[in-house]
Amino acid sequence: MTLLKKLQTRWQLGSLRQVIMILIVFSLTGFSIVLIRPLVFDWIGVTVETDWFVRWAWYILFIIPAYQMLLLGYGWLFGQSQFFLRRYRKMLPSKSS
Repeated sequence: MTLLKKLQTRWQLGSLRQVIMILIVFSLTGFSIVLIRPLVFDWIGVTVETDWFVRWAWYILFIIPAYQMLLLGYGWLFGQSQFFLRRYRKMLPSKSS
C-alpha cells in the first residue's frame, strides 16, 4: 500500500486527490509561516538577543494561532475545509453532562 493510500485510509477520505490537496494545504501553510514569522518578530521587536522565554511566548501567542488560521484559510481555498474543521472539533474539549 502506498503512503498516499495509507493517508487516505487514515484520514477517511474519498479520493487520492483529496489527500494531495490536504498535503498541499499543509505545505503552503508551513511555507507561509516561515515567511511571516520574521516579519512579525521584527515588527514587534523580538530579536535573537531577546530572552528565549519572550521569544517562545510570542511564538505561542502569535505564530501557533496564525498557523491554525492559515490552515483553515488554505483549506477553504482548496475545498478541504471540512477535513480541517473536523480535526479542530476533535481537539476541542467535549461537553460532559
